[in-house]
Amino acid sequence: MQESVEQFRRDGATVLRGLLDPEWLRVIADAVEHNRCHPSDWSHWYTDSQQAVGFWSDYVTWRDVDGHRRAAFESPLAEAARQLMGSDSVRFFHEHVLVKEPGTTERTPWHHDQPYYCLDGDQNVSLWVALDPVPAATGMRFLAGSHCWDRWFVPRKFVDHTAYSAAEENFELVPDVDAMIDDGAEVLSFDVQPGDVVAFHYRTLHDAPGNAMTSRRRAVSYRWIGDDATFATRPWEVSPPYEADGLTVGGPLGDDPRFPIVSPATSRTS
Repeated sequence: MQESVEQFRRDGATVLRGLLDPEWLRVIADAVEHNRCHPSDWSHWYTDSQQAVGFWSDYVTWRDVDGHRRAAFESPLAEAARQLMGSDSVRFFHEHVLVKEPGTTERTPWHHDQPYYCLDGDQNVSLWVALDPVPAATGMRFLAGSHCWDRWFVPRKFVDHTAYSAAEENFELVPDVDAMIDDGAEVLSFDVQPGDVVAFHYRTLHDAPGNAMTSRRRAVSYRWIGDDATFATRPWEVSPPYEADGLTVGGPLGDDPRFPIVSPATSRTS
C-alpha cells in the first residue's frame, strides 16, 4: 500500500490491485443494476437512451441503494481513502456510476473534477471500482503530476465537450493536453481487472475513450474527502447541485449529513 500512496501523492493517480473481493464486486454490481433499472432523478444519458449502445451515469443514490451504502460504510474503500489522503478523518462525498455499453463512441474529455464540486481542500480521492476488465488502451488516462500545478480549469460538458463558461477569475480553460502528450508529458493508464481500484486526486487531469470492446464497461467512483475539506461555491452550478444549507463558504462541513464521516474501523469483508 505504501508504494501506491507514494505514487498517488507524486503522480495524482495509482491502482490498488485486488482491493475488493468477489463478494464486494457482486454487491456493487447489484447496485449498478438497480441504477440501470431504477434511475434516479439525477441519472443522465449522454446518448439516446432508446439506443442499446450508449454512455449513462447515475449518482448520489447511496441513501436509497443498499449496495452503494454498504460499499461506502463497510468495505475496504474507506480505509484505502484514509491512507491515500493522509487524513485522520474520512468523509464520504458520493458515488458516481459510469457505464459505457459495447460500441459506445462517446469519449470523456480531458478535465479534472474538483471545479465541478462544492468542496475545497487537498485531501481528497476518487476510488474508481472496475466491475469489468478494462485494458489500459481502453481505460482512463491521467496526466501525471497535474494535481500539483495549482491551476484550476473550467469544467467541460461530457455531451459536447464545451466549457461551462469562458475563463473566470482563478479558473482557466483546459489546455490542449493531447499536444502536451505529443511534446512528452507523462501519461498514466492501467490494465484493470475486476476488484482492482484506480485512485486519483480530484485535480488530476484525466480523460477516457469510448468503449470499442464487445463487453460493457461498468465502473463506480466512490469519492472521499479528508480533514481539510471546506464548503465552496463556483461560478457555475456544482455537481451534485448542493446549496449551502447552513454551511459557510470556506468553513468546515460539521455534521452535515450530505458528507458523513465514515470510520474505517468499521470496514469489513462483505
